[in-house]
Amino acid sequence: MNQQPLLRSVDCIRLSVANIDAGLRFYRDQLGHELIWRTKDSVGLRMPESDAEIVLHTETQPPEIDIKVNSADEAAAKIQAAGGKIVELPFDVRIGRCAVVEDPWGNQLVILDMSKGLLITDAEGNVIGNAPQQSS
Repeated sequence: MNQQPLLRSVDCIRLSVANIDAGLRFYRDQLGHELIWRTKDSVGLRMPESDAEIVLHTETQPPEIDIKVNSADEAAAKIQAAGGKIVELPFDVRIGRCAVVEDPWGNQLVILDMSKGLLITDAEGNVIGNAPQQSS
C-alpha cells in the first residue's frame, strides 16, 4: 500500500479566551508569540519552530487542533469510506474548506484545506484579504 498520507500538517491550535486583548497580553506580551493576523474576534500567533499557529478566539469551545489536508471534501469522504464518520459536512471558512470527522474510535479531527489562500494583513496584522495559493 503505497499511498500519500491524508493528514499533511497541523494548521493551528485553537484556544478560547474571554477577551482578545487579554489573550494577546498573555500569549504575545508575556509568552513572546508574534502576532500574525487579527480579526474582530480572533488572532493568529506564530509558533517559531512550526508552520502551525496558536489561534485565540472568543467562541466558547474546548481546545481544538486543526489539521491541513489537500481537500477537505475529498478527505472527509475518504475518512468515511475508511470506516470513520463525518460529524460536520465540509463548509467554507476564510482560507478554504473545513469539516469535522471522527476516526473509528470516536476521536474528532477538524480538517481544513487552504483552497482560498493565506490571509493577507495590513501593517497592524488586521486581515484585509486572501492571497491565492500557488499551484505546484
